[in-house]
Amino acid sequence: MSLEKITAQIKAQGNKIPPVELWDPDYCGEMDLQIKSNGDWYYAGTIFKRATLVKLLASVLKKEADDYFLVTPVEKIKISVEDAPFVLTEWHWQDEHKTTMVVSNNIGDTFMLDDQHPLLITKAGGLYVTVRRNLLAKVHRNVYYQWADLAKEVSTTKGTELIFTSAHCDFSLGVI
Repeated sequence: MSLEKITAQIKAQGNKIPPVELWDPDYCGEMDLQIKSNGDWYYAGTIFKRATLVKLLASVLKKEADDYFLVTPVEKIKISVEDAPFVLTEWHWQDEHKTTMVVSNNIGDTFMLDDQHPLLITKAGGLYVTVRRNLLAKVHRNVYYQWADLAKEVSTTKGTELIFTSAHCDFSLGVI
């Protein structure tokens, strides 16, 4: 499987995010494609310089158990992901009332932080946001510090947590 072949198959699907969760093609092996923990994509040891290619490939990214695959209707290729496939790099309030936060990741996906895109804390203490399906974006350190600055200390059953609200959902940055 070549990168050119899979790219051509993806482009044939159009510009919207394909329904990869509905596709179950034959497994075709592994590709030397790696997503580093900082969100950089590498093919055969060389960093991708074209953001449009990264966005195109990310549109057919699928996670099954702990493995990641690029999926088209006819092929499924395993790739390597060091941590999470995306990094949450920016945020802003949607309106002047500061009730809904809009977040963006390193490939330009923008969405509201809400019950469909929640903030998750792993057992190791890492912060992640669900981007789509079961794909996560690791919260960049700068974003974390900005959120910690606006969060309020709240006493909960877990202890004192740093909590902020977006789209009528409370999100915890963890116990302090």
